[in-house]
Amino acid sequence: MKKMPERILLANLPTKIEELTRFSAKIGGPILHIKRDDQTGLEVSGNKIRKLEYSIHEAISMGADTLITCGGIQSNHCRATAAAAAKLGLQSCVVLRTNEPDMPDGNHLLDLLLGAEIKYITKDEYANSRMEIMQDVNDKLAFEGKKGYIIPEGASNGIGSLGYYNAMEEILRQEKELNIYFDAIVVAVGSGGTYAGLFYANKMNTNNARIIGFNVCNDSEYFKDAISDILHEGFLCTDSKIDFIKDEIEIIDGYVGEGYAISSPLELELIHELAKTEGIILDPVYTGKAMLGLVNEIRKGTFEDCKNILFIHTGGLFGLFPKKNQFDFLWDKEDFKLPC
Repeated sequence: MKKMPERILLANLPTKIEELTRFSAKIGGPILHIKRDDQTGLEVSGNKIRKLEYSIHEAISMGADTLITCGGIQSNHCRATAAAAAKLGLQSCVVLRTNEPDMPDGNHLLDLLLGAEIKYITKDEYANSRMEIMQDVNDKLAFEGKKGYIIPEGASNGIGSLGYYNAMEEILRQEKELNIYFDAIVVAVGSGGTYAGLFYANKMNTNNARIIGFNVCNDSEYFKDAISDILHEGFLCTDSKIDFIKDEIEIIDGYVGEGYAISSPLELELIHELAKTEGIILDPVYTGKAMLGLVNEIRKGTFEDCKNILFIHTGGLFGLFPKKNQFDFLWDKEDFKLPC
């Protein structure tokens, strides 16, 4: 690569890679490993902080004092942005998608604790006007003598995706240290930036691993287009491009389930299974859906040519708590009654 933009160091890196020995034995097929990007920090945990290292450096270099971004009511990205802003002495404004705000819980509660200004918008407004709404926030800040910097959903743009260019090169170094080669690297896809960075670095390093995404919303064609756009933006940031066609972007569809951030019993049971088998907890929005897809596709023979698979744990633990009532299959409610 000819050049990489500068970044601000916020994440605890490198994150470790663990073998899922017992879980792999249960499902059969390739040996599964997991990269613990859920351990990039606590308040800043998850995959978003790798991207924010680049976005926030650019924001500061442009003189910004306020970070503006958007996401769902339980957005990991918004929480990580609010935490990073507080850590760096910046302000944050997060535009959250919800038709009816509930009592704050999970990431939403942390946004408030971290001092983020919150603007609630409806799902329709989010789908059709979120960029315009964030620009309105930015214009208001400018009127007040402040300078905002808009970060798109998930920091999934050219500059943000470079966080996972770095992550892929980190994986290549870890392969040498562990004396292992990953035939496939698997990640949940919710906005496309994480996949784009992995794909970009995989190609640039002439590595032959398959980069495989499981979409948790929309469909595979939507993400092939979105990832292509992010890649082209990334090329402008680095002055270096790769040749690719959209069909090389592998997105396995069919595991969105009932919808984005809507959990099915199968997804929740799989989260429970991995937790009790390996002591690792997935989240209900991204990694739970992606791991269910991976397990099903292994059993269907999709990965029969693979010996070792690396699953990227992109974090999201805080998103479990607002869904606690959906885990009532774990306990007998009678056990929780106080004695008379």
